[in-house]
Amino acid sequence: MLSGKKSGLKVVSTERGVIAALALDHRGSLVALMKAAAGAEPSPAQVEEFKRVVTQRLSPMSSGVLLDLIYGRTAIQIRDRKTGLLLPYENDAYLNTHPEKQPSLISGASARRLKAAGADCVKVLLHYAPLASARVNDAKQAFVERIGSECRAEDIPFFLELVHYASPSGPEEGKRPENRPDAVIQSIAEFSHDRYGVDVLKVEFPVDVKFVEGARSLKGPAIWRRHQAREIFRQAAAATSRPFIYLSAGVGIEEFIESLELAVESQAPFSGVLCGRAAWQDGVGAYAKGGAKGLEEWLNREGERNFARVTEMLRTAKPCVE
Repeated sequence: MLSGKKSGLKVVSTERGVIAALALDHRGSLVALMKAAAGAEPSPAQVEEFKRVVTQRLSPMSSGVLLDLIYGRTAIQIRDRKTGLLLPYENDAYLNTHPEKQPSLISGASARRLKAAGADCVKVLLHYAPLASARVNDAKQAFVERIGSECRAEDIPFFLELVHYASPSGPEEGKRPENRPDAVIQSIAEFSHDRYGVDVLKVEFPVDVKFVEGARSLKGPAIWRRHQAREIFRQAAAATSRPFIYLSAGVGIEEFIESLELAVESQAPFSGVLCGRAAWQDGVGAYAKGGAKGLEEWLNREGERNFARVTEMLRTAKPCVE
């Protein structure tokens, strides 16, 4: 590993080399959450204030924080001085309406410019369906290769976030929960190849805990028994030799914790988390009711506890960097 990449990973990791990072690069999706809670479109200043308050409270507990340069500039400046910075390179991917969710990059951005803006690591989100058409996936693979080459040239770590989706060019069953393991495992395996230059994979849990027999989060008929779910976690981990971390994908804190419990039980060698909405999304309502003060009170009461519960689950995580 190049020296700059190694040092960048160290900056966003704990002393033990585990990533306990906060994800707060949400743009349009956060605006939508705030609008739903308040009944009115938030101003850019309000979105910026929300990120500032959350970052101020939770960054001291985090090894790194993922922020954006649209609403997150103030938060970047006031984050805890020991907390590393990850910056996104892609446009607002959660609101991607392009055919087949083809990715696009922020206009005027580059790996070099993100590094100059203070990034210790570069993050890119990619919607990927292994069974989409060869034409679709070839374009996405080339996209990742280009970013990998940029980050290699700039000697900065490249985090690739993989999110599966129901591809119109793939099988109709697309996003049925029983197909999730294969989609996640195949995606992990594909982007572990050296040509992509990915340093850390940010991945979904290979099993949806809401369909695991006996789970506290169980909703509807179970698809997997717990021992089957553990085996799928192990298969996903075996698909890569690269460090991988889990994303929260907008689920609530209880579901996220239970999914991490499964990962720990399976002895999957994950290297940490980039935890987003699971940690802070319930604070959106507190902000809508009480502004910055209401959000601060919620963070004191619940938000800090949420993130502490997440980091507690990283006791057995495998260091991503020595």
